[in-house]
Amino acid sequence: MRAEELVVMSYNVENLFDCKHDSLKDDREFLPDAERRWTFGRLWKKLNDLARVIHQCGEPLGDEDFHLPDLVVMLEVENDSVMEMLTRRSMLRSVGYKYIVTNSQDLRGIDVAIMYNPLTFRPDTSYTIPIHPKKGQRPTRDILCLKGQTRSHTPVTIYAVHAPSRSGGESATEPYRLVVADSLMNHITPVAESENIIVAGDFNDYSYNKSVKRLASVLTDVSEGIRGLNYESTGVEGTYYFQEEWGSLDHIFVSPTLVGGVRKCYIFDRKWMLELNAQNVLVPFRTYKGPKYNKGVSDHLPIVLKLNLM
Repeated sequence: MRAEELVVMSYNVENLFDCKHDSLKDDREFLPDAERRWTFGRLWKKLNDLARVIHQCGEPLGDEDFHLPDLVVMLEVENDSVMEMLTRRSMLRSVGYKYIVTNSQDLRGIDVAIMYNPLTFRPDTSYTIPIHPKKGQRPTRDILCLKGQTRSHTPVTIYAVHAPSRSGGESATEPYRLVVADSLMNHITPVAESENIIVAGDFNDYSYNKSVKRLASVLTDVSEGIRGLNYESTGVEGTYYFQEEWGSLDHIFVSPTLVGGVRKCYIFDRKWMLELNAQNVLVPFRTYKGPKYNKGVSDHLPIVLKLNLM
């Protein structure tokens, strides 16, 4: 029997805000009259750039068929409004993607979302795992869980994670990311050996950090050590470029039941998604550099995982 392919994408899309003020959130910097001058035109360009990335991820490699991502984990989205525009009004509208999005307590209104192709993935249930902050910790993003079935009725559970940032220092903020890792472990550890589990997102930690190691004790980080799909021409060695070094804060983990089906995992790095920095290195083409509009798509690059399911 021919294996069924499942394509999963994980992408931190860098501050995908709408242009309207939410009175319950601190989102004023992303308004048309604020310092960043976040206008509808700039939002629309970003949405179409993101749609272009997702669409190009589906283009065949070698003798493959065209296959758009079945599941897309999206991080740093503000709300339902931007997801509605992306799925219904951008170039992705003909695909028919559906989505679920959290409504977390993050002070800026940053949330996580999962898009799915209803022709290839049928949701059964979804829920959020709230993160209870430690003393002195700001409210952060909930973990989003989506359970469903593929076309061949194979059950798959996917978790979307956006752990607290390193703002304030790596050591000082490490306990906050461990809270997220432990909350997730409480859910997955009892079933990790028997269920098809995918965990994807921006963990704001590298493979050698404690939070990622804890997850790797029960799951396999299939993204560890990956490079750009077009590495020979781009030199991309991570999903994020900081202080003149590549690194991967973004990860995809799978349960033991899926490890044998991993066919490919790579960073998606078309040249138009990159720009030359002052050191003549191709780096992610950011939307903003500080408060200055940079016209790019995101400061992170996406990870693509291709799985064969039996």
